[in-house]
Amino acid sequence: MTFSKYPSFSTLRHLAQHPFSLTSALTPQRIEKMAIEGVGFKLLYGTERVTEEVLGALFSLAKEARALEKMAAMQSGEVINQIEGFASEARAVLHTAMRDQFDGGQKAKPAREAAERAGQELRKLELFLAKIEGKFTDLIQIGIGGSDLGPRALAVALQPFHKPGHRVHFLSNVDPDDANRVLEGLDLKKTVVVVVSKSGTTLETMTNEEFVRARMAKMGLDPREHFVAVTGEKSPMDRSERYSALFYMWDFVGGRYSATSMVGGVALGFALGFHGFKEILRGAHEMDRHALASKAEANLPLVSALLGIWNRNFLGFPTVAIIPYSQALLRFPAHLQQLDMESNGKRIDKNGHPVDFSTGPIIWGEPGTNGQHSFYQLIHQGTDVVPLEFIGFHQSQCPYDLEVEQTSSQEKLLSNLFAQSIALAVGQKSNNPNQFFPGNRPNRILLGERLDPYALGALLSYYEHKVAFQGFIWNINSFDQEGVQLGKVLATKMLGLFSGKQEPFPLGEAYLKFFLR
Repeated sequence: MTFSKYPSFSTLRHLAQHPFSLTSALTPQRIEKMAIEGVGFKLLYGTERVTEEVLGALFSLAKEARALEKMAAMQSGEVINQIEGFASEARAVLHTAMRDQFDGGQKAKPAREAAERAGQELRKLELFLAKIEGKFTDLIQIGIGGSDLGPRALAVALQPFHKPGHRVHFLSNVDPDDANRVLEGLDLKKTVVVVVSKSGTTLETMTNEEFVRARMAKMGLDPREHFVAVTGEKSPMDRSERYSALFYMWDFVGGRYSATSMVGGVALGFALGFHGFKEILRGAHEMDRHALASKAEANLPLVSALLGIWNRNFLGFPTVAIIPYSQALLRFPAHLQQLDMESNGKRIDKNGHPVDFSTGPIIWGEPGTNGQHSFYQLIHQGTDVVPLEFIGFHQSQCPYDLEVEQTSSQEKLLSNLFAQSIALAVGQKSNNPNQFFPGNRPNRILLGERLDPYALGALLSYYEHKVAFQGFIWNINSFDQEGVQLGKVLATKMLGLFSGKQEPFPLGEAYLKFFLR
């Protein structure tokens, strides 16, 4: 059954005609009642425009769509990455198996075998990190998309937990200015380079690899002694004569879901130590279990997914701003852009039929409190309503803080977070139209204790499962990305025009004329 044909769909559409108003009904009792917790996080959603009746219909929708059953199918390794009746990747989706290293129990054979493979790579990683300890001070990861965004976001977020004398850098853009910036000031004798590409043929990654190899060769260094590959088995990069170490990734782990595989493991293990990376995996695994085993009403990612569906499909809001009140999560919204928009930016269902409803929202965001001094003007008083997902933590990562005017910096940070949530929901009445705030801006808060490796792993998994649950309910395939292919094909043709090796094609030649002027 398609999303718009579920019985609860018509109920929710009817309820959305007169949605709950927050401006006069946001009470302490409501805030306390609309809160759930798990894996060290609390989800506070009293500032969403939902009632008990709306929530009941949303949970019925999840049941009708068999959302929890589909999550179980995903984590057991059933083939869910497919479009029925059409050529597709036709794969299992087992990023959860990459961190399934912490408990026994009965597992389906595909998930068990995937976890065993992941365990083998982890053991290789532990030995590799011990082998290079003291030899290198810097690591460069070369990759793009999922081979960059997730690992980079996690590495930046956990900077205070990095081992002394261990620095990590990321090179993704084929822009030569990016490569030169990353290499500037590095002692390449003490630098290890991790090249990440599942196919072993990613154009930007291969180009940047050669850029760094040439720089090392110019210095008289042997690149093989410095280069490590993370790739698919038997890919063009699976060459021990070219790389000092090889780590594998598999087609059942999509790029945007791969940060807890060796795609992120080598760089994060170097930065945090092997135990630190294992803590990320442990947190992610606990959230995987929570998403699988919790009842719908207490399931953090499922409740968040349903609130997002209410805002997107029934209240008609096309965007979501994800605002972490943590400077450490500076790059996390960029990772979530890919995770969500590449997964659920689909216009057909799993049977190949065009959908008659909206799917994935536009995701964007920056850390608070900086955003309060830029785009919050539009969020509070603009003509478009932008739902917000806030992320906050009771404690800062670093122990040092200072009281200024009787409050610490962390208390000021959290005061701003809670104040913004209330202000967006309630608004402000005023006879001066310039000072009138309409309110009724839906938002929710995900609140943790402290952003450490375990909590970050859980946070990563929370968003992965939120996205997956929405795809399950919409009956779309959240695990392929055909939308990125066409531009790649045409870019290759354009490169052929630059090099003179490609047969002319009219549109390419038209653009080339502008470049040559």
